[in-house]
Amino acid sequence: MKHALIVDDSQSWNNYHCQNLAQIYGEELEIDRAYTAREGYDWVYNYVENPYDLIITDLSMESDFAPKFAGEWFVEQVKLLKQYYKTKIVIISGSMAIKQIAEDLGVDYIPKYVVASDISVYKNLNF
Repeated sequence: MKHALIVDDSQSWNNYHCQNLAQIYGEELEIDRAYTAREGYDWVYNYVENPYDLIITDLSMESDFAPKFAGEWFVEQVKLLKQYYKTKIVIISGSMAIKQIAEDLGVDYIPKYVVASDISVYKNLNF
C-alpha cells in the first residue's frame, strides 16, 4: 500500500485532493491530511522511518515563514530528511510563483486551475 500526505490550509482543496486520489487509487493508497506547513512537517517527521510515497502541498498557508511561502519552507524541511529522497513532492498552488519555486526546490508542480479542470493529472503523478 502506498502512503500520501496532503498539506493545504483550505478545507475544500484538501478534500478535493483526497477525494480525487481516493477515486483514482482506491484502497491502494492511504492518505493523511495536514492544514498547515508545521502540521505537515509533524506528519513527515512522525513517518520518517516509513516515509510517504507522495506529498502534495500548497504554497500559501500560514504567514509565519515570510518572506518565504509556508509550503516552500515545508518542502525545504522535507528535503533535509534523507529518508525522503525517493518521495514524490508536488506543489499544487494558485500562486504565480509556483513554477520558479518548484524548479528552485527540485520538485514537481501543478497549477490549481489545472487540477480544478482535469482530475486525470492525479493519474500522471508516477509515485
